[in-house]
Amino acid sequence: MRRLYRRFVPLAAFPVILFAAGCGEVNNTIDRAQACLEAPKIIADLTAQLSSLVNDPQAMEKALDDTAAKLGDVADKAANTTIKEASDDLAATLSGINVQNANDAVDAAQKVGADTAAYVEKVAQACTGS
Repeated sequence: MRRLYRRFVPLAAFPVILFAAGCGEVNNTIDRAQACLEAPKIIADLTAQLSSLVNDPQAMEKALDDTAAKLGDVADKAANTTIKEASDDLAATLSGINVQNANDAVDAAQKVGADTAAYVEKVAQACTGS
């Protein structure tokens, strides 16, 4: 009887191993879903602020840096490689924009508009699986 017990102990543990492996997939899905919700909201918040910040270069630079930090957080949590890379790239772009005066602010607003549109498209494709 003792031999029989030893043979079946590993089989009894098998469902537990499968369940534990499946949990990682569920967590990845949750992380992806969270990133798919957070990323567009972060961009929407920034674009809503931009037009009012064109005459305040310091506030615009702060908004760009704050948004870059939020995108960096999304990238850190994103289980999806496309979302991670797109968030990291846009965060680096936003951090690199230097707004010293009103002309810089106008140029920054135009650049951010184009770059965020491309970002949102990449995220949307990653989130819909297409």
